[in-house]
Amino acid sequence: MIQAPIFTCTHQDAGSKARTGEIRLPHGIVQTPAFMPVGTNATVKAVPPEDLEAMGFKLILANTYHLYLRPGHELVKSAGGLHGFSGWSRNFLTDSGGFQIFSLSNMRKIKEEGVTFRSHIDGSSHFLTPEKVVEIQTAFNSDIQMQLDICSAYGEDERAALKAMTITHDWARRAKKAWSDAREKEGYQGQLFGIVQGNFFPALRSESVKVISDLDFPGIAIGGLSVGEPAEVFNDLLAHTSALLPADKPRYLMGIGTPDYILEAVHNGIDIFDCVYPTRTARHGLLFTSQGEIGIKKAIYEKDFSPIDPECSCPVCLNHSKAYLRHLFRNQEILYAILATRHNLHFLGDFVRKIRLAIFENRFEEFRKSFLRGYTLRAPGNGARLPAAPSRM
Repeated sequence: MIQAPIFTCTHQDAGSKARTGEIRLPHGIVQTPAFMPVGTNATVKAVPPEDLEAMGFKLILANTYHLYLRPGHELVKSAGGLHGFSGWSRNFLTDSGGFQIFSLSNMRKIKEEGVTFRSHIDGSSHFLTPEKVVEIQTAFNSDIQMQLDICSAYGEDERAALKAMTITHDWARRAKKAWSDAREKEGYQGQLFGIVQGNFFPALRSESVKVISDLDFPGIAIGGLSVGEPAEVFNDLLAHTSALLPADKPRYLMGIGTPDYILEAVHNGIDIFDCVYPTRTARHGLLFTSQGEIGIKKAIYEKDFSPIDPECSCPVCLNHSKAYLRHLFRNQEILYAILATRHNLHFLGDFVRKIRLAIFENRFEEFRKSFLRGYTLRAPGNGARLPAAPSRM
């Protein structure tokens, strides 16, 4: 079966590798660059689907590991896939669950055939193969599904990194065949992305790009970055890896979601990215502003009746003050999580729309430098900046 391309580059920035584009998926077109909110259990915590759509999001991420364990892929399939089960009418990308499994270092065993692990919920034993992971995501009716991969840790030695990469490549071949079979025999319409690994060794990264590119997946992801490494190491390996990726495929950088990391990704020609950081940190009191992140629990905001960010047009900033948000947070009100999460997601959605416009007008680098000049200044009352968190959970 001939696979039609799913990506079109609509504009290449004149002064950088940044680009705008469209990814054509079963539940609508996604304009890129695009940020994907993380809905681990088929829900973005504290945000109903209609609010996500109102904010302009067309693609969210759900996690195979968690949904496989509870409620189970067969139940989700019987509900009409993730869309029928959750009520989200746009696109779902599902992570393979590999990152979560391999984070369970004392509860899993990796072999060439697949991975055995124990559930963090009840300790039950499970065995997943690349084929089984494709089967599960097909049952979810994912618009984009990811191959099973091994995400090796920062600091891993080259021999261990090579072994993990070699297994990932074998699993990529097996996943591609299983996906092709699902499309031919079951009429499955979702896409499959391969994942580049290789840890923090440039030669391994180069080899992985070649192998994954030669398998001709509809899209390609860069895995194994933003896992605790210093920012300069992240930047160097991202630049090295992204420069080798084919131009006609959508490029996905897994696990980044702060403005500074997003700008670095777009600068290197990345099209989509995801992270739980904006929503998780919102619930814990950290809010995005155009000048940096602020910790709303700080005493400085007790009598501050100004909005979170005067430049933000979200309903939270139009209708509520920092003092009120602080009050809700300190009293553990449910409304705080709703408002804070909505603000952070609106901020990022609007931020990415501004990025797309800057690219279209051939001024991305100017926009990037201007934003970072203001954003890297510590916001009033804020503590030290937190690094972008690895967040495929």
